[in-house]
Amino acid sequence: MSKSSKDIKYNSNYPSTEDLRSKAMKRIPRFAFEYLDGGCNEDVNLQKNTAEIREVELQPQYLTQHLGSNMKTKIFGQEYDAPFGIAPVGLQGLMWPNAPEILAKAAFEHNIPFVLSTVTTSSIERIAEITEGKGWFQLYHPTENEVRDDMIKRAAVAEMPVLVILSDVPTFGFRPRDIRNGLAMPPKMSIKNILQIVGKPNWALRTLFHGQPNFETLKPYMPKGLDLAQLGKFMDETFSGRLNEEKIKPIRDMWKGKLVLKGVATESDAEKAIKLGLDGIIVSNHGGRQLDAGESSIKPLTRIAQNYGDQITVMMDSGIRSGPDIARTLASGATFTFLGRAFMYGVAALGAQGGDHTISMLKTQLQQVMEQICCEGTADFPKFIKKQNLPSTLPTFK
Repeated sequence: MSKSSKDIKYNSNYPSTEDLRSKAMKRIPRFAFEYLDGGCNEDVNLQKNTAEIREVELQPQYLTQHLGSNMKTKIFGQEYDAPFGIAPVGLQGLMWPNAPEILAKAAFEHNIPFVLSTVTTSSIERIAEITEGKGWFQLYHPTENEVRDDMIKRAAVAEMPVLVILSDVPTFGFRPRDIRNGLAMPPKMSIKNILQIVGKPNWALRTLFHGQPNFETLKPYMPKGLDLAQLGKFMDETFSGRLNEEKIKPIRDMWKGKLVLKGVATESDAEKAIKLGLDGIIVSNHGGRQLDAGESSIKPLTRIAQNYGDQITVMMDSGIRSGPDIARTLASGATFTFLGRAFMYGVAALGAQGGDHTISMLKTQLQQVMEQICCEGTADFPKFIKKQNLPSTLPTFK
């Protein structure tokens, strides 16, 4: 049973994602925080993502009769209690022990979707158990068809309703912080990292209790006893990140549930997703972690939603940090939104309470925006956008 509005409470010491981020920075080792917090190259797109979402302005209608606001949102035949979910994040247990289980439990209790990444630290079966089969699964495309087919079969047996296939990681992102910290491929643990762990005893003790984080979903396919260098080689050999139409077609034939393509950044890819019979797309630039020279997420979202929103379910992640950001994104044409870093900051800051807190905080923020502008339902948000303040879709020259 999902939490009712009277149960929506959050820790008033941390009323914003920035508060959670500051607390998380103090609670976890620097290498783990920088893995979570950083983008690629010079972080240009990381910064643009949120900044350009916040260029979108909403116009309130104060003298209009208002019968109340309801943030329940229906997608793929399922009604969720809010128009946002928890985005897939890799290596969650590195940032806070047991993080995917904490977040999956909170998502289930609040009736929002939790998306499990192939490369995070919990298994398909464990998340399905926690969410009673309501979790979504994000597939990194394997090189071997046998591995692909087996993971899809496991998600189907677990009765997960939505399979998300990832398109925006044809190569590993160039992330200077991770390279300095030894978290590139192959990873390595340096003396500097060990000293950082010693300085965070709570994180260290909880990691000891829950065990070293591992790629739990990938365990059946991994040789036993891999050292860190061998792990890097295994990841390189196991995954072929570049998708194409020929790779998607057999997945569409095999998967009987809803199929979503994540990482869409252009109209041409949106058109291909529609032609391939996909049910939804997530406009995303991987949180600014892959292509620093690309657009922010909100710009293609605006164009794609306008041109294709009546043909396919259009969702978005990357750069969303707050309830007002969710509102701006919905007003720009998204049907649904996903957040990654905000939830990981919450868990790193508040541990087992972090998932519940962050969802409650975002629901409260979004409800306030809806009441303020006189928006009755999430589908009504586009009515309240100030049109001339949409992020520009074409460069201007003087």
